[in-house]
Amino acid sequence: MASSNICWGIEMGYGAIKALKLENDGGEYKVLDYAIINHPKVLSTPELDQADAMRVALGTLVNQHDLSNAHIAVSLPGHQSFARFAKLPPVEPKKVPDIVKFEAVQQIPFPLEEVEWDYQTFVSPDSPDIEVGIFAVTRQRIMDQLSMLSDVGLTPDLVTLSPIAAYNALAVDLGFTDDTPGTIILDIGTVSTDMIIAEAGRVWVRTFPIGGHKFTEALVSAFKLSYTKAEKLKREAEQSKHARHVFQAMRPVFSDIVQEIQRSIGFYQSVHPDADLKRLVGLGSTFRLPGLRKYLKQQTGMDVYRLEQFKKISMDGPQAGEFQASSFNLATAYGCVLQNFEHAPMKANLMPIPVIKEAMWKRKVPYFATAAGLAAAAAGAMFIRPLLDSSAFEGASRPTILSTVANEARTLANAAEEAGVTDSAQADLRGAQIVGLLDENAYYTHILEDTSRLISSVNANARAAADTDQRLADAFRGAEPFKLVALNNEYLTIPETGLSNQGGGRPGGRPGGRPMTENDPMAGMDPALASIQDKRRIKVTAQFQIPLAEPQVFLLDMVEPFLRNRMQRDDSPYTIVLSQSEPWDAGAMQGVGSSRPRGPRPGTMAPRTDPMTNPGRTGGSTNLEQLAPIENPATAQGGRTGSTGQDQSSSSLVTITWYAVLDPMNEDSIENNGDEP
Repeated sequence: MASSNICWGIEMGYGAIKALKLENDGGEYKVLDYAIINHPKVLSTPELDQADAMRVALGTLVNQHDLSNAHIAVSLPGHQSFARFAKLPPVEPKKVPDIVKFEAVQQIPFPLEEVEWDYQTFVSPDSPDIEVGIFAVTRQRIMDQLSMLSDVGLTPDLVTLSPIAAYNALAVDLGFTDDTPGTIILDIGTVSTDMIIAEAGRVWVRTFPIGGHKFTEALVSAFKLSYTKAEKLKREAEQSKHARHVFQAMRPVFSDIVQEIQRSIGFYQSVHPDADLKRLVGLGSTFRLPGLRKYLKQQTGMDVYRLEQFKKISMDGPQAGEFQASSFNLATAYGCVLQNFEHAPMKANLMPIPVIKEAMWKRKVPYFATAAGLAAAAAGAMFIRPLLDSSAFEGASRPTILSTVANEARTLANAAEEAGVTDSAQADLRGAQIVGLLDENAYYTHILEDTSRLISSVNANARAAADTDQRLADAFRGAEPFKLVALNNEYLTIPETGLSNQGGGRPGGRPGGRPMTENDPMAGMDPALASIQDKRRIKVTAQFQIPLAEPQVFLLDMVEPFLRNRMQRDDSPYTIVLSQSEPWDAGAMQGVGSSRPRGPRPGTMAPRTDPMTNPGRTGGSTNLEQLAPIENPATAQGGRTGSTGQDQSSSSLVTITWYAVLDPMNEDSIENNGDEP
């Protein structure tokens, strides 16, 4: 896999291939290698197969330098691409991509599905406007370039444009900021010139078709030379004895370059009237032509510089001098590397997404192969190891201690069986269940909610009835119609196997369908309660004070409808079950001006042990009130209760009992529980 901190930047130029290898050491860049592979003939030579010549140069680069284990970033010539600029209307940042896509459709002279494109936004600190640069290349052209790279075994991670790379190199190396004087970067190539204007946080690019090729053609025309000889004469013009005639022949091309520069500056200043351009920095071999810098300064009125060396990168060793002399040719390759390391202000990447995905899969193939090999080795070990262990086990002798322990275990087992201690026994899990209920304390919260709903509903209905019934109005004056006195929750465990309910309760029968006997503890039990004998449940006993001496009608009209029909809730974690008969016990308040005994009501059974509290067992009740009765202080003093001074002999104390069944109930049991008695 390629090292993440080493990258080759490659400029595929028409005069030469320039490449630079940098290592990123915590933001500091170290030059590891560089290369300038000149084409035997510049690719603008007539009748030259440019693709074959480029492949030969790329092959030379790969053979002479180590490009393995490094990222690859490549630039495309500016004349093979499109760079368009526009101002965006004021929109929200999240809508910028949609606006840019609309602008791309207008600016790019090809359908978007036939190009690879990207964009960069620019914001000036002195202007609220947002400008966008749209960069594109036809898909066919970039695939041709990638095919040439693939032929020599290279797959780039990034493809950018030469003017973008050149700007990135100078912006980083010279430390461009928003306050940097307006700068023109002029990269004169073989067949075209890239002109980049960097000013006040903005970047503007134009490529025009005048380059070193035009100077060569001018010499061909003036001296009737072959293209190859004219190219050689141009490079050696300064040493030629005919230098004056050579520069005289090339003078029209100088004028053409200046004219295009001035046209570009004029257009830029018409769009940005506040632009203040101060200097021009030249790149490329053509800038070596004698007199070019002086001529540009005279015609543009700007300071003209030529890049002589980089400030932030250098090379140690015997190649240091050669690298410094070649710096003006390596700016584009330098910018490619900076963008790959994400240390460049412009980040447009035209690499096709499908090619990126394919390259990622190719890089993962060795890891997949390694993983497959490890899996195969592990699988083999899984089969081989048990065979080796089995062979070793079968060949081993059995220790004597094993036989001794086995014989002793058989002797103890026989003795236990003869003593009868291994007979089946039934575990009493009530204690564990009660402790487990502590983890389910939400049940009690729901019980309190149900009780509160019962009180609120009954009181509301009672006050509504008192509006039309004077007797109730007098009784309820200064008192709550339905007041909670005490609330007791008692957790009941599942009974023994003999009392389990397998078939559901039926009136007059025992759970499970077996006939009841005379001494059956469930004889006479309410069928609704018999149906929950094998369920985990909480017995809820609530005592209410009603300011009526005879509360029976009140209970039937106000309380029972709510208990029967509206106590159930969809979000309740249990099912509420009531006895099919009246689920309450009503009597006058005892010891407060009343001698009425608290015996059973007419038509009710005498007090007995509640089989729901302790089914099938004797020896005492689990009712806490019987074990430790608490006497009402007001009753013990023989006084009156309540803040209103009302005679409590006209009040009744009603005990209502219902069950919160925790285990699931079948539909028949739920429907029967809701029936009227």
